[in-house]
Amino acid sequence: MTITRFAPSPTGYLHVGNLRTALINWLVARKAGGRFLLRFDDTDPERSKAVYAEAALADLDWLGLVPNEVFRQSDRLEDYGKAAEALRASGHLYECFETPEELELRRRAQRATGRPPVYDRAALRLSAAEKEALRATRPGHWRFRLDGARTEWTDGILGDVSIDSSSVSDPVLIRGDGQVLYTLASVVDDLDMGISDVVRGADHVTNTATQIQIMAALGAAAPRFAHHSLLTGPSGEAL
Repeated sequence: MTITRFAPSPTGYLHVGNLRTALINWLVARKAGGRFLLRFDDTDPERSKAVYAEAALADLDWLGLVPNEVFRQSDRLEDYGKAAEALRASGHLYECFETPEELELRRRAQRATGRPPVYDRAALRLSAAEKEALRATRPGHWRFRLDGARTEWTDGILGDVSIDSSSVSDPVLIRGDGQVLYTLASVVDDLDMGISDVVRGADHVTNTATQIQIMAALGAAAPRFAHHSLLTGPSGEAL
């Protein structure tokens, strides 16, 4: 069955670019006699507000884009924790301790010598004693270890896409305060909800390569992906 999803973050009101994505996903599901799901990506408790979620529901209803089901990521934190444990056990998730300031200094040094500002995996060289000492002074965050190979897929809009994962930093999936970030939560949701087609903006292309690798690490096949162009203002600026 064709199952699509629209997954806004309730950190502000929807704009026409968001609604264009919702419309495309609704049309794909409707044409195939499938299901259209609404999922609120609300794992950030400080920025996510109920008023924005309620407004999004009202907007979709006014447009006639009524979802078959509504989910909230804040209700699924236990599932993300289980996925994270599986990734730790398989060696795909590793703990890091750099502060934002330390990372920025490294990026500047890399740029100054003509190197891409990619995370250098310094945390993997820490001994158990060094990690223990760092934990006493600061919380650790968790990165997914990319395999360094090219990730390829046939995009429903862009055609054949190939991303060199060695040119991308290992993504942070869990912050030092324990907050699960979008990259992991979205993967777990798409797999658990049986999403067959992920249709979203072209600004997610690199993120898709990472998520395909996370899905493989969890022992699952990726859905079909399609990345549409973004709506911009008259000078190319974001709406």
